[in-house]
Amino acid sequence: MTMTKKRVLVTGACGTIGAELVTQLLENHDVGELVALDNNESKLFLLEERFAGHSQAGFFLADVRDRAKLSRQMRGIDLVFHTAAFKHVLACEKSPFEAVQTNILGVQNVIQAATEQNVGRAIFTSSDKAVNPTNVMGTSKLMGERLMTAANSNLRQQQGPIFSSTRFGNVLGSSGSVVSVFREQIRKGNPITLTDPGMTRFVMSIQEAVHLVLDSADYACGGEVFITKMPVIRIVDLARVMIRELAGQFGHDPEKIEIKTIGVKPGEKMFEELLNDEETRRTWELERYFVTLPAFKNIYRDIHYAYAGIVTREVKDPYHSGREEPLSEAELTDFLRRNRLLEAADPA
Repeated sequence: MTMTKKRVLVTGACGTIGAELVTQLLENHDVGELVALDNNESKLFLLEERFAGHSQAGFFLADVRDRAKLSRQMRGIDLVFHTAAFKHVLACEKSPFEAVQTNILGVQNVIQAATEQNVGRAIFTSSDKAVNPTNVMGTSKLMGERLMTAANSNLRQQQGPIFSSTRFGNVLGSSGSVVSVFREQIRKGNPITLTDPGMTRFVMSIQEAVHLVLDSADYACGGEVFITKMPVIRIVDLARVMIRELAGQFGHDPEKIEIKTIGVKPGEKMFEELLNDEETRRTWELERYFVTLPAFKNIYRDIHYAYAGIVTREVKDPYHSGREEPLSEAELTDFLRRNRLLEAADPA
């Protein structure tokens, strides 16, 4: 799907994924209009200043809890990328009512606004924590996915928005990610606090995450979930690599930076899943992605699901970080260097 002259709206435009989407859309795609929404006044001002030379871009204070505002902003829009969400597991555990308001009802508001304004496509950004969730954040993301699928299956008109979701793992380098936490602990010469040495995670860079979102807009037929194939790391290996690579930059002896196990936090998993057993029955494998087709097809219109580069229509194994071979420390070091994550400050 070409973005040329398309009118695109991004919610959560000041978040890590939203800001990178705005950047790529304005710098690498000839969009006709870009509407960037966020409820963070200061960050929105800075983002607008950064792209002051792009006359086709508009930056507006808005909250996904306000359906009427979303509907007004979506008039004439071709494509919506919904990235606004509460994303921190512990914060959502402590404030579940707020998580529901933004992560579930916010998705419902986006769906209703997109339907009212007959937007072409709406893409929701989800998380591996939505698979067999054990915490509020993951549960809210799962509900977001199911709402998008339901919105697609319930459309009565032959022409209407295509609703789809993308699901990815930990975005290393994003705001508040483990990389930022470890970097700050090393900077201070403090021990790195590790929840459990056996913990594994799927990881990707910010740029890779945004490529998934943009590709999903291209591939989407309606109601499916796109899942990127991505590497697995052990968190203890990340700690070791960052100590070895960063301690000297901050004037510390790597041998004196300890790794301290503090125990698993409320709602936190030892491993993550991008695809579970139930979903494998309706999942196809593409060259770079898995695509999970909706359990409920649209009852008012026939959707033909077809994608370029299909590897197989039979996926038997769930995609589980505890069962995948993790990157070696050398491979992890290369990954971090390529994505500018082994620098004394967060990359701009």
